[in-house]
Amino acid sequence: MRQMMAGALARGVVVLANSARMLQSLQLRITAGEFKDDMEHLEPYGFTSCPHSGAEALAGFLGDRSHGVVIMVADRRFRLKGLKPGEVGMYTDEGDYLVFKRGRVIEVETVTLKVKAETAVEFDTPVIRTTGRIESDGDQVAGGISQIEHVHDNVLNGPGSTNRPVGGGG
Repeated sequence: MRQMMAGALARGVVVLANSARMLQSLQLRITAGEFKDDMEHLEPYGFTSCPHSGAEALAGFLGDRSHGVVIMVADRRFRLKGLKPGEVGMYTDEGDYLVFKRGRVIEVETVTLKVKAETAVEFDTPVIRTTGRIESDGDQVAGGISQIEHVHDNVLNGPGSTNRPVGGGG
């Protein structure tokens, strides 16, 4: 019994990963000469990642080493450091991250943030701030007035400017 318990958990290093299966499978190097192929990687519901070769893993075995599962994979090379107690983060090897910080602040760092929604993206906030410009391929509506379809009154042809929009088109 004692020998069985001693081999129940083992540390390993990821050699290969196959994330195309229903359960991701990993090849691990457990000891200097022991490789385990097609080990199922149990991931928490709603979270997944495909680890790099060289990531560290914790594998569990029941009975013998004929069928084990990978319980956890970590990669100290890319892990976020310096989080405060209670903070939670997700990260990539490229330096992108999302951190739920103290004070109910969410911090995102990436080169491009792409949001795709079927019908709308809603912000329920009194202020939206940006340090850059806002670009759009479509119309913008502010205060119920369309940028494209709005009308002006007292417009004269020529180099002058127009009055403020009077509404409509949105």
